[in-house]
Amino acid sequence: MEEEIARFSQYLKGEKNVSSHTLRSYSSDLNDFLNFLEKERIPLKVRYIDHLTIRRFLASLQRRGLSHTTTARKLATLRSFFRFLCREEYLEVNPTLGTRTPKLAKRLPKFLALSEVFTLLESPDEKSILGARDRAILELLYATGMRVSELVGLECADVDLLGGVAKVWGKGGKERLAPFGTEAARALHNYLKRREALHPGEGERGLFLNKSGSRISTRSIRRLLDKYIKKASLSQRISPHTLRHSFATHLLDAGADLRSVQELLGHASLSTTQVYTHLTTERLKKVYDKAHPRA
Repeated sequence: MEEEIARFSQYLKGEKNVSSHTLRSYSSDLNDFLNFLEKERIPLKVRYIDHLTIRRFLASLQRRGLSHTTTARKLATLRSFFRFLCREEYLEVNPTLGTRTPKLAKRLPKFLALSEVFTLLESPDEKSILGARDRAILELLYATGMRVSELVGLECADVDLLGGVAKVWGKGGKERLAPFGTEAARALHNYLKRREALHPGEGERGLFLNKSGSRISTRSIRRLLDKYIKKASLSQRISPHTLRHSFATHLLDAGADLRSVQELLGHASLSTTQVYTHLTTERLKKVYDKAHPRA
């Protein structure tokens, strides 16, 4: 199956234009499946794989104690892989057909209250170069709702301070425009005035740089966020994605329509964005229960 997996990876990279992170995830899941086949002494030939093999694989994941989310992801990988093989006529029947996805518990994304967001954004000390950079990072994440990977990929030429818009490359290489407000523009302007001190010259085009003058990494953003969460004395666990969740929730709370929020987030499907309506509905229910005399 190594040849088929290699062709599938080439298809994902060349035609689907998936990110390197997604490609690694697919590769890991397929290697896990290959290891299962070897352990069960099933020939590594696609023609020997049937729906019973798929079910045995899912049962092995359950015995290993993997979560339903992880199991569902691995099944989704296999579905995509065998769908590709059927399309390329390596197989006539997709062995994953009829296999149900494990039922997932609905988990609502965490978000910050407005006061918590403002406290977090004001935590960096803008008197230092790195503090000015960190303030600009936090402001831009909340102002646009972009993913951290999208922010890391930004180049100086992608940001229009006068127009208040950033050109973002999302999942699948899709381009979108992300507007931002005056506070994010001010923080970016303050950082860009001093960015040259981190990396003199025109060699590095990345917008946000580390102290060595190289493009900042997603891991570094996670670390700096942890630092400012501690400084702001915010108790709940917060990830960089929490700012994205907060961005969407606050927009909907203020009356933004769902379709506009979908475009701003870069979601391919409206159903992905609809999770945020549950957040706002839950909040409204609490307000109702607290305020209505007949609640």
